[in-house]
Formats: sequence, C-alpha cells, structure tokens
Amino acid sequence: MGFSDFLKNFKREDSRGKKDNATHWTKCPSCGALMYNKEVLASSYVCSKCSYHFRIGAENRLQLICDDGTFIEYDSELEPNDPLVFVDKKSYVKRVEEGFSKTHRKSAVIAGEALIYGREVQLALFDFAFMGGSLGSVEGEKIVRAINRAVVKKQALIIIATSGGARMQESTYSLMQMAKTSAALGKLAEAKLPYISVLTDPTFGGVSASFAFLGDIIIAEPGAMIGFAGARVIKQTIGADLPDGFQTAEFLLEHGLIDMIVSRKDLKKTLSDLIGMLAPYENTYLYNS
Repeated sequence: MGFSDFLKNFKREDSRGKKDNATHWTKCPSCGALMYNKEVLASSYVCSKCSYHFRIGAENRLQLICDDGTFIEYDSELEPNDPLVFVDKKSYVKRVEEGFSKTHRKSAVIAGEALIYGREVQLALFDFAFMGGSLGSVEGEKIVRAINRAVVKKQALIIIATSGGARMQESTYSLMQMAKTSAALGKLAEAKLPYISVLTDPTFGGVSASFAFLGDIIIAEPGAMIGFAGARVIKQTIGADLPDGFQTAEFLLEHGLIDMIVSRKDLKKTLSDLIGMLAPYENTYLYNS
C-alpha cells in the first residue's frame, strides 16, 4: 500500500482522528498529540504517545497480520438483497450503495485464507466503514463458509470483529445469522480445530452475543469498547450508575470475560504462536521471519 493510499484509507477509517494540515499530520483523539502521518503508519496506526489504537479498515488489518501476498479472498461476489424492501430515513438499497462507495466492497466482511508467519489460517474480518460493520445475511454466510473451509482443510480460524451488531434493515434474517454462525462453530469444535476471536473497537450487539465470544481464545485490542447494548441503554434499564471503564477491554479482562489484551503491533506474532500451540502440526509451516 502506497503512502497516498494510506492517507485516503486513514481519513475514511477513523473520522475521530482530527487532521491538522491533513496531508502531513494527524491529531490523536485520545491525548491530543500531533503525529506525522508516516509515524502513525510505521506504528501500525497506534498513537506513539498514549498507545491509542485508531480504528482501521479490514484491508489495513490484513496487511498487518498476513504474510505479504498470501491472502486469497473468497466469496467476494456475494451481495445483500432487500427481502423486506426496508426503508427508514433511506432505503436499504441506498445504504448498501453508500457502503460500497466507501469500501468498494459488497459487504461488511472480508473472508479468505492466508499465511501468518507461515501458518495456514482461515480468516473473516469486519470493516466498520460498511454500514457500521453490521451483521447481515451475507456477512453470516461468509463467516459460515470460512468455518466450513477450516473444517475441510483442517486449519485454524480467526475472526476479527468490528461491529455495531445485527443489521436492523434485515430484521429476523440478520438475527438468524447469530444462530447460524454459532452452530457452524460447533462443527469446528467437533473437528478439534482452534478458533481465535479478536475483538476490536467497537464490538457490540448480535456479534458480541454470538460468535465473537465463542472463541477458544478471545483477544481484544487495548481500549476497545465491547459489549451488547450501549452503556446509556443499560443505565436507563437498570436505573443505576455503571462502573468506571465499563465495557472497555481492560474491564472485561479484569472480570474474566476475555483471555488477553494484545497491542496491534504484537498481534501477528501472538496469533502465530497461538496457532502453533493449538492447530494440528501437519497444517502449520513456520518459517523464520
């Protein structure tokens, strides 16, 4: 990815990062530090001052965790239809078109296979820029197909979640994907193949209530917001104040809901090590990088 491509993606993928002379500098939304864009790129889109993890798109994540040139995408031709002819402020068709214009993709999930330090894996990862990374019928189908490929090829599965939850424009069709993906993961477990779930900012709703929390190992990025309903809704429902840091990755780790927090710069090595420990030996091909 060239530097000009990075700038385009970076402006699109984290609208919270304030630009000061956008061609050269980015302002961290957490600590306010100004960073040269090349510095942000070199640090895996992490603030060098406070370690804030910027939101990034699926393609940038692929570049960070996959060995160069090894990712093979599947099912890119799948696209949502409009079974309910749904219209809110805009039609569902219009929202899908807007998602395509932002990402040049037909759904919020990219799925395929790759090598991570030489180890074969099946991948499915969300792009928040496409309708908030919402889970629809196409996204669920792509995840299930990735699971099935992992079973057939006896490979590990990694799902990287960045999602606001189920896609309201598909109603029950969307909610069915929670059961569909969870049932498919049962086949992976029966085959004794590992599933590593990576939770990034944000991971909410039907995604967190289904496959995102079914991993053999559950990893989160530092500072990621993770939960089911939003904090305001929960507070109004229970009529009580919520603990400090509620729904952050650090809070969830402290309370035993996730297994580890891993900085983005360490994620590739961590994933490779975990796969090496959990996956069948004959399906790993480790090399010295």
